[in-house]
Amino acid sequence: MDELGPRAFAAARTMVGVTFRPQGYDPATGLDCVGLVWAAYAAAGRRLARPVGYPLRGWARAQVEAGLVHAGFVPVVGDGRGGDVMLIAYPAGQFHLGLMGLDRLVHAHAGLRRVVETPISGLDGVACWRLEQCPPRCD
Repeated sequence: MDELGPRAFAAARTMVGVTFRPQGYDPATGLDCVGLVWAAYAAAGRRLARPVGYPLRGWARAQVEAGLVHAGFVPVVGDGRGGDVMLIAYPAGQFHLGLMGLDRLVHAHAGLRRVVETPISGLDGVACWRLEQCPPRCD
């Protein structure tokens, strides 16, 4: 079994408390939800093709999913597992990413202005994505 996903989740947990920063990819200067996922996987040993220039709101779900596919993620059929990326759909066309543990989610919370760990239960509109063993492109 590949331990990359659980290592990425463990790395994300070390980033709890890091400042939220739009377009942020470096835990030293701040992270947004995309940057958290990419920084966690980099800390776990896998550099991913990184999206640039994405807005905080207004992207269609297809655009968000295309970015995940470009980085090497595939949709999960069935239950998610540790290290999978949760794609959460909020009202008004806003999408959010976080890294799953067994029953926890680590994500960069714009309202709280920091990376947090929260329970997964109660989240609506969620899809899970898993990194392929051999992604098509890396940074």
